Amino acid sequence: MLYVRFPLSLRNVQDLLHERGNEISHEAVRFWRNRLGPMFAAEIHRKRVQEMRTILRLAMALGRGIREIEGEAHYFWRVVDHEGEVLKSYVTKHRDRKAALKFLRCSMKRHGQPEVIVTEKLRPYGAAMKVIGNASRKETDRWRSKRNENSHLPLRRRELAMLLFRRMLCLQKFAAVHSSIHSHLNQELALYSRGNLKLTRTAALAGWRQLSSG
Repeated sequence: MLYVRFPLSLRNVQDLLHERGNEISHEAVRFWRNRLGPMFAAEIHRKRVQEMRTILRLAMALGRGIREIEGEAHYFWRVVDHEGEVLKSYVTKHRDRKAALKFLRCSMKRHGQPEVIVTEKLRPYGAAMKVIGNASRKETDRWRSKRNENSHLPLRRRELAMLLFRRMLCLQKFAAVHSSIHSHLNQELALYSRGNLKLTRTAALAGWRQLSSG
C-alpha cells in the first residue's frame, strides 16, 4: 500500500519497513506490487462498478494526456466518473478515431451508458461517438472538464518519484493499479466536513484491511 498510495520509491519503502523491524530488499517490494497490486485493484474496481450501475443518472468525463517514453510520445486516456474517480486508463501510441473508439467501447462495456459525457474539444472523440451512436450526449463544458484535467495529477506526482516510465506496458499496468487504490484510500478534503471525512477515511481503511486480509 505504501508504494502505490504515496509517491515513494522502492528503496524508500524498504527503509520505512526497516524502521519497523522488517528486513526486506527493494526487489521484494517490486514483487509484492506486481503480484498483489492488480488483485487488490481489480476487487476495488469490481465493487465500484457495482455501485455505479445503481446510479440512474451518471456523468462521465473523458480526457487524455501525453507521456514521453524513450523519446516517443504516448497518449494516456482516462475515464472519470461524476465524483472525480478514475475508472479506467488506456495508453496508446496514436491519437486518432480508432484509438478513441476502442477506448470508448471498452469503457461503455464495463461501466454502461452514461447520461452525459463530458469531453475536450478533440475531434477523435466526436468521430468515435458518432460511430457508437451517442453523440447527442456529448458536452464540451470548459469548467466541467476541469475535474478530468486534474485527475492525472496524483499519477503525475507518482510518476516523477519513479523517474518516469520506460515502457508503455509498465505505464498501463501501474496506472490501472494506482487509479483504483488511490481513489479508494484518498478523499477530497473540500467535499466533506471534518466529521464525515473521518468516518469516510475509517470506512476506506477498514475496507482495505478486509481486502488485504482476504
